Amino acid sequence: MVSRMNEQTHPDSSDPIIQVRDLRKDFGYLQALSGVSFDLNKGEFLTIFGPNGAGKTTLIKVLAGLTRPTSGSAHIDGFDALESNTELRSQIGVISHTTCLYPDLTAVENLLFYAKLYGLDDPGKRADESIREAGLQLRRHDPVRTYSRGMQQRMAIARATLHDPSVLLLDEPFTGLDLRATNALKDHLHDLHTGKRTIIMTTHDMSCGLEMCDKVAIQHKGKFLLLESVDKIDRENFENFYTEILEK
Repeated sequence: MVSRMNEQTHPDSSDPIIQVRDLRKDFGYLQALSGVSFDLNKGEFLTIFGPNGAGKTTLIKVLAGLTRPTSGSAHIDGFDALESNTELRSQIGVISHTTCLYPDLTAVENLLFYAKLYGLDDPGKRADESIREAGLQLRRHDPVRTYSRGMQQRMAIARATLHDPSVLLLDEPFTGLDLRATNALKDHLHDLHTGKRTIIMTTHDMSCGLEMCDKVAIQHKGKFLLLESVDKIDRENFENFYTEILEK
């Protein structure tokens, strides 16, 4: 059964890699985050569903260090996520609505550029490995602007995982993809979910989101209305509950 959350609850864990407490973010009179709290253990995959304007992207940006909250706290692998920290940034990979790729550069050139920014040893080898993992070997020397939307998203994941981060933040990665591209991206994300990498993904895709995660949350008007292990929810009840929220 799916039940509403009157208060934020925290999963039992002796050593959570992500700890978020009462995050709030105001944009003038608009409250994008209204007290989000959760824990996530190493290797877990959390999918966050929610309508447009629920605050999902704001939450990802706060965790990625791209914007500061109005109040609250967030810690990732023991580091304060709200403070500028080079070591922490090296442990996070982010995929947002934009690919952050240079369209006139090839796949190899893009990844070599980012590999040097991260100061990786043997950048050529790491770039080749990431391209192979993304299934783009045959297009490795083509400009990224010639790629389909799905290929660009796989390249974006290659960029975000190039430095082998322990935490991966995905903001609506399936947006704009057709069925074939969605399935290819889903398979790629399955390969990345090895147990050593902790993943948070926001999505509207109910099928992909539930299939891939260990934990599921519903965010609405800046709050988590539900946070539960995916194996403890009844899918029909969950989908009905989510539909009710969308209709409000």
